[in-house]
Amino acid sequence: MSSKTKSKLLQVIIIIAATYLFLLSINLLGHSFKLFGKEFAEAMIQMTSNPFAGLIIGIVSTSLIQSSSTTTSIVVGLVAGNVLTLGNAIPIIMGANIGTTITNTLVSLGHIANRIEFRRAFSASIVHDFFNICVVIVLFPIEMKFHIIAKSALILEKGFAGVGGLKMFNPLKFILDPPIKFFDRIFGFIPHGNIVLMVFSLILMFVALTFLVKTIRSLVLTKIEVIIDRYLFRNDLLGFALGILMTAIVQSSSVTTSLIIPLAGAGLVSIRQIFPYTLGANIGTTITAILAAMATQSHVAVTVAFSHLCFNIFGIMIFYPLKFIPIRLAEYVGEKASKSTKNLVAFITIYILLHFIPIVLIFFT
Repeated sequence: MSSKTKSKLLQVIIIIAATYLFLLSINLLGHSFKLFGKEFAEAMIQMTSNPFAGLIIGIVSTSLIQSSSTTTSIVVGLVAGNVLTLGNAIPIIMGANIGTTITNTLVSLGHIANRIEFRRAFSASIVHDFFNICVVIVLFPIEMKFHIIAKSALILEKGFAGVGGLKMFNPLKFILDPPIKFFDRIFGFIPHGNIVLMVFSLILMFVALTFLVKTIRSLVLTKIEVIIDRYLFRNDLLGFALGILMTAIVQSSSVTTSLIIPLAGAGLVSIRQIFPYTLGANIGTTITAILAAMATQSHVAVTVAFSHLCFNIFGIMIFYPLKFIPIRLAEYVGEKASKSTKNLVAFITIYILLHFIPIVLIFFT
């Protein structure tokens, strides 16, 4: 075996190992959030008193547990148990779409040492935010007035009446659960273990990301760029289908969208190629809740799950033709944020406030 072949083989091994650690870190981060966030999320969801409060609660609860699938599944369970009504559930689901994107932004911070890479990665991460925010701005008042999402979901529910639940095999869960349980036991003996685990997962994420980006960058001179550009992201339809497929398999849009951020930072994919991929991820993440709802055998619960799907479908119908709006907003913010540390701190602070501070409006109004 020649030295050149050995070098390429080593690079492939490094990419596989770094990708595994990167995926592990993302799941550990979500797990650490859930250790102190899921119960709080459930409590907040049950506090829903009006549509706007439901929207805010959906954002905050999903920001805490970093899984719109989990939030929607919780809502499905609460609806099946007659704790929530369909009308109260739909705004929560809308908010869940916005709250699930924090992991992307955390991943983009791994490129902060390189201003050009950070601009590309940060823009790619927040285009998902801008799409979800734009969709909510348009559809929230329309839904409150005309209930088009609820009515569409009811039609779909009738078509699937009597269908039982189906549990999908999750390959990531199979290979990542053992180390997650191992770390869970270790940090369980440490005071404030959930916080320590969160810090550990962030460090692991940035370390894995560093190796992943460096190795990917070194392979740009090989055929990997051609494979990504000509096959995986050759056109919007392929990118959209890839987003659906990957998210349906791993059952987490946070994972599938975060995985693409290092490629954007390295310049292998553009924000315009990533956009349809994120739209596909939004569709793919609804499958978990739909399956969970079918398992409850509750007509209303199935309707709630389908409302998540309808919300994303309507959003794509509106903003795919108008994709220049979220894309240009993301590019503008990415360019401004990457110009200086002061700008970055300002944008990150605003980003955090948009996800967490609105809960104050619920307690003090």
